[in-house]
Amino acid sequence: MSKRDYYEILGVEKDASGPDIKKAYRRVAMKHHPDRNPDDNEADDKFKEANEAFEVLSDSDKKSRYDRFGHAGVEGQTSAGTADFGDIFGDIFGDIFGGGGRSYQSHVRQGADLRYNLELSLEDAVRGKEAKIRIPTSVKCSACGGSGAKKGTKAVDCSTCGGHGQVRMQQGFFAVQQTCPRCNGAGKQIKDPCITCHGRGSVEETKTLSVKVPAGVDSGDRIRLTGEGQVGVHGGPSGDLYVEIIVRPHHIFQRNGKDLSCEIPIGFADAALGGELEVPTLGGRVKLKVPAETQTGKLFRLRNKGVKPIRGNSTGDLLCRVVVETPVQLTKRQKELMDEFQQIQEAEGKRQTPRKSSWFDGVKKFVDGLRT
Repeated sequence: MSKRDYYEILGVEKDASGPDIKKAYRRVAMKHHPDRNPDDNEADDKFKEANEAFEVLSDSDKKSRYDRFGHAGVEGQTSAGTADFGDIFGDIFGDIFGGGGRSYQSHVRQGADLRYNLELSLEDAVRGKEAKIRIPTSVKCSACGGSGAKKGTKAVDCSTCGGHGQVRMQQGFFAVQQTCPRCNGAGKQIKDPCITCHGRGSVEETKTLSVKVPAGVDSGDRIRLTGEGQVGVHGGPSGDLYVEIIVRPHHIFQRNGKDLSCEIPIGFADAALGGELEVPTLGGRVKLKVPAETQTGKLFRLRNKGVKPIRGNSTGDLLCRVVVETPVQLTKRQKELMDEFQQIQEAEGKRQTPRKSSWFDGVKKFVDGLRT
């Protein structure tokens, strides 16, 4: 039995954020939790299915491989239905009952991941290159070391929550814990903020990175640069930068996987008599023999003149489609010769134009059939 799509299991779109994925998982997991559905094998299977989906989609690396390769990209890397319930449900039950979960969330957080669209020519995508990119990003403030506090000072415990990050509020018989409104759950306060970053712990700047693009990439491929994303919050680790490849359209070739295709216009005489043409490839020009009586649409396959993909060993082919070009702006002499040629051709009968004759015969039969 094939596995269901992880996004379908949790009921989220592919571009859903981390918090949205976590929220959707909570909903599905609580609905099918074994404690709520005792002796229900179907619910148990859906619960394990949701755990597996969340394990992949909540991990940026696994999610990236799943988006590119499907289930095959994360095969053998999931824990088959187990999950860290202290992480998922602890903050729910801890907020309500004041126990069983974490008392507060740490104010140290990993920085956000970034995406950069890198446009390449077809030639660069096929051969590979080292590209320089400039990206606006947040980096750790050098003046305060990322703490957000003025040099020589440090953050102190929040005066409202005492450093816990949460406050307890009495509502009737229930004591409810909520995020501290003064420190927003950080548990710390900065009395003297850094004058450079104004307490944020990071500053905005533009940096230049070198990206090694491997040969054979195609539109949609992504290159991950670890630690080159947004700087972490309050000393947390930096996020990652994902460079997404976009290959610009080429004026001669079209790419289909590892194969290339192009159209080759040839003259009326070359198509009728045959000849030898020079055909462009990404590696230079090659000779192509065109046999006599070649018609528009005929395909010629040049082996190993396509692309060697980034995943795979075999090189693709170049498919050349012939287009017979009708001459234009004929001189008086050329028109006389064409008239003479047509008269000779008509005298020969249907033998020299089998396709034209067959088509008109078919039209005649069709029209005659409508009259009867």
